[in-house]
Amino acid sequence: MFNSLSDRLTTTFKNLRGKGRLTEADVDATVREIRRALLDADVAVPVVRAFTASVKERALGLEVSQALNPGQQVVKIVNEELVGILGGETRRLRLAKNPPTVIMLAGLQGAGKTTLAGKLSKHLKSQGHSPLLVAADLQRPNAVKQLQVNGERAGVPVYAPHPGVSSEFESATGDPVAVARQGIEEARAKLHDVVIVDTAGRLGVDAELMQQAADIRAAINPDEVLFVIDAMIGQDAVNTAQAFNEGVNFTGVVLTKLDGDARGGAALSVASVTGKPIMFASTGEALTDFEVFHPDRMASRILDLGDVMTLIEQAEQNWDKDEASRMAKKFADQEDFTLDDFLTQMQQLRKMGSMKKMLMMMPGAAGMREQLENFDEREIDRVEAIVRSMTPHERVAPKIINGSRRARIARGSGVHVSEVNGLLERFVQAQKMMKKMAAGGGMPGMPGMAGPGGFGGARKKQQAAKGKKKARSGNPAKAAQELAEAEARRAGARKAMPTGSAFGAQDTDFDPSSLNLPKGFEKFLGK
Repeated sequence: MFNSLSDRLTTTFKNLRGKGRLTEADVDATVREIRRALLDADVAVPVVRAFTASVKERALGLEVSQALNPGQQVVKIVNEELVGILGGETRRLRLAKNPPTVIMLAGLQGAGKTTLAGKLSKHLKSQGHSPLLVAADLQRPNAVKQLQVNGERAGVPVYAPHPGVSSEFESATGDPVAVARQGIEEARAKLHDVVIVDTAGRLGVDAELMQQAADIRAAINPDEVLFVIDAMIGQDAVNTAQAFNEGVNFTGVVLTKLDGDARGGAALSVASVTGKPIMFASTGEALTDFEVFHPDRMASRILDLGDVMTLIEQAEQNWDKDEASRMAKKFADQEDFTLDDFLTQMQQLRKMGSMKKMLMMMPGAAGMREQLENFDEREIDRVEAIVRSMTPHERVAPKIINGSRRARIARGSGVHVSEVNGLLERFVQAQKMMKKMAAGGGMPGMPGMAGPGGFGGARKKQQAAKGKKKARSGNPAKAAQELAEAEARRAGARKAMPTGSAFGAQDTDFDPSSLNLPKGFEKFLGK
């Protein structure tokens, strides 16, 4: 979503590297590029003006002039200002003191409210709540049916007393206000602690439909009114948000379709203009492509600083703790890393979602965006097929996989033999690395870490075993004396060593005639 903006800002900050001091001209040029990048990303003009004015004021102040690294300080200022216009801090749902907590969804037609209702219900269910979905969208064709399907996929019940319309030629007959009110009563009777009311999509300029949304709000008195907005809407996001804010007075914003290729200006405009926080973000079609919106993490993603905290949270939610403990014990006991372990780790990673999305959360991912965009998610399926085509013994002892076995595995997994060879080569390298790390060697070639090429672990043990080399004296006469003594010690050691053949027999004790060897064989013994 923010690829274009991220690339522009990253390029702008590269021009500041290596400068010991920033002049006013440097700051003006940087602010000018930031302004262009934000406007190109469809951020609202008033938001851009306020943002760049604040950045320029802070960049020209003592905050940067006294900084050890002015370039990094400007990046820090831009990051903090981005966090500010995105809402400042993470805002959670306000739960009612006396259940059920009522959440009303409002937004334009096609913004993704019905899909979001299923995602939000699944998210709340995973946190231990018992949500109920209420189908109050009786205007859009098959909206009730879609909500029922989403509820079934999420494992959440749906209250739908009216079927709604099935085609655009039918006129709506049900009363959405009555359905919403009855849904709250149903939740109290069935002891649901959260109610999510899905309302009909409407246009911001349609006074009649906006009044209907206001009537639903008045009837159910929701604890939260979430304005669902398409992140691809562009400059019109501000006008739409202001119209809904006046009509239903929403309490929070939900961004949908963040996985699209639009410029993403809506996300940077809505929170700043309306003063209402962005609470959730929808990042794909699956019900699990849903996350709490963290302004600081989103700002870090935009500036290509990564989002490691979200990666950690996803790992904690999806990673099998028992399997992680088993692997940790195996690692500590220095047992061999097998292809079965490799397959298990691949399956654990797949639970976390798209590999492409996870890799894009790493710091500096913008530099390899083209490679990540070309990454084929089905590659993981092919790797899994290759491993599953092996016998249990082959997975434990991959060294026995010869040419005929590789051909059989390739046929079984539907790939070329070269792909099987490549996987086995990568696995052997990974196995060697795991052994070095388990032995205390750490990551090979990583500065600051234990391992060959590093500063600790096995390297330190080797140095301790060999002993430290004695420093030579700076006095020429004394240094010559020390060198002579060292040579004498080495000569004495050579003299003390027993002479003889490579098998340890000394020449003085060896008598070839005692072996009854054929005539002339003595020449091969050096006699």
